[in-house]
Amino acid sequence: MRHAPATLDANAAAQEVQFLQEDVEVMLPTGYRRQIARGSQWRQVGTLPQGSVLRPVGAVFTIEGRQVHEAYLVVTQDKLVGFYLPGDRAYSALGLPVVLKLGERQ
Repeated sequence: MRHAPATLDANAAAQEVQFLQEDVEVMLPTGYRRQIARGSQWRQVGTLPQGSVLRPVGAVFTIEGRQVHEAYLVVTQDKLVGFYLPGDRAYSALGLPVVLKLGERQ
């Protein structure tokens, strides 16, 4: 995990909501697994050098390491490459990117 202030979009509420098209299981570098549910809703709220920052809509998403952290997805070219931890203003990379199928309502 490294300090990485995201460039957040003041007009994020105007961004289109994207829906995850299928369940995705992610193996975190900490050894924990986390599932991202099909049908979950995500909205782009900013960017990092690593990709677009997507925040869950109407929910809180967390990942676990030594502590539990609120997390936003960091996506580039339809792949989840890591997580932005807004409470820590930090980026946590995945060891292996995971393909995400995001789209309009199912």
